[in-house]
Amino acid sequence: MEYITLVESTTEKIKALIEEQNLQVGDRLPNEFELAQQLKVSRNTIRESIKMLKSLNILEVKQGSGTFISAKKGLMDDPLGFSTLEDKIKLTKDLFDIRFILEPYVASLAAQNATESDLAEIDHIRIELEEEIKKEGTRHLELDQKLHARIAQASGNTALYHLIPLISDSINLYNDHFTNEKMKTETIASHRDIVEYIKKRDSFGAQQAMLIHISHNRISLESN
Repeated sequence: MEYITLVESTTEKIKALIEEQNLQVGDRLPNEFELAQQLKVSRNTIRESIKMLKSLNILEVKQGSGTFISAKKGLMDDPLGFSTLEDKIKLTKDLFDIRFILEPYVASLAAQNATESDLAEIDHIRIELEEEIKKEGTRHLELDQKLHARIAQASGNTALYHLIPLISDSINLYNDHFTNEKMKTETIASHRDIVEYIKKRDSFGAQQAMLIHISHNRISLESN
């Protein structure tokens, strides 16, 4: 018989709790005290379980804020082995080509399938991203990825929901130096158009707006 430690069983209970409460990327987990009471274990056991879930990329801990559902959704770091490829510029261009194929369709599906809650959250992230760009903050790439991931989630296609953030994250690993003022301005305008078409349930408009957005990024990449 395989022996399961208390930490392992508690880890599984926390995973079940996440599923039962339908917690999504960015949602906050109850604090250690609340989890310990709910699962009837010590806070130290909760702490060790959270460490395990963090190592599995299911949770992320933000100092002073709490524990949240990770955007990596349990995926291992670099699952496709991109970090081993030497030509990062070519890789980035290749990944943009994949986005060029997939994301217009994702936006079209989101316009058809998004709930009112999805629409509100997508617009909230867009506004947050816009403000971050305008104040020249450090989180614009993170928020950009979060917006595209949330649109993918709203599409209702589970495979795309997991695939799009993976591609975006891989691009962001190598794309910091491609960000310039022109791209920032185009990003704000393009995201406004995409979100507006999704909110209007205009699937063709959303598809075309996303196509234009990815095209701008791809052209900007070629000019660097």
